[in-house]
Amino acid sequence: MSGENNLQAAGRRSLVDTAIDQLREQVVDGTWPVGSQIPTEHELAERLQVGRNTVREAIRVLVHAGMLVSRQGEGTFVRSTSDPAAVLRGVQRSGIRDVLEVRAALEAEGARLAALRHTPEDIRRMRAALAREAEVFAKHPERAGREATVEHDLEFHTAVVEAAHNPALTEVYRYFGASVRESMTAAFGDHEMPEAVVATHEALVDAIESGDPERAEAACRALLAEPTAAVEQLLAAIAARK
Repeated sequence: MSGENNLQAAGRRSLVDTAIDQLREQVVDGTWPVGSQIPTEHELAERLQVGRNTVREAIRVLVHAGMLVSRQGEGTFVRSTSDPAAVLRGVQRSGIRDVLEVRAALEAEGARLAALRHTPEDIRRMRAALAREAEVFAKHPERAGREATVEHDLEFHTAVVEAAHNPALTEVYRYFGASVRESMTAAFGDHEMPEAVVATHEALVDAIESGDPERAEAACRALLAEPTAAVEQLLAAIAARK
């Protein structure tokens, strides 16, 4: 389907979801070029045969996704033809090694920038997350305790990236951080989850606090080598059984 005349009446699946899909397609296929103004809510409602509230909600979703931009008193315009939903679906289909490599790249850059931009509060947050992680694991060294430390470990790594004070980097990292956590939990299954080594985490905080970006990046990559090696061993074991 392409072209404005191909906008179809929204079905019962979900009026808003159907409207979102059809409006998105008009943007992606170039029917409404970047910078152009899309039809009014009234016009779109007539073409889709839905209420204006449904159209308004669909537009709101696409504005939030960054594909459209609304200007008060002027209308709604196309900002980008890139479909972030398609990108996220691609990430979800990627293997754990692929996602882990992307996360490592994001986190290494985050550590480098954190060395240059961190505040005393950022350092306190990192050390507090490490303390909570160590405390939980000390009380529960069994598998259940190891799984319980995953949340604190993610809290620590997120604090590192947030110390870069780059909102765009933080948002992208949050997505990949959650994806890696879910992928590793699913991939390891009954296998032992890799244990976080506190010393390498503390070395990263010290490197960031030193203000040396090269040292911070190197410390971050050294830390991430641990889960990467665990994943490689698991994948090799799985491949050997096939």
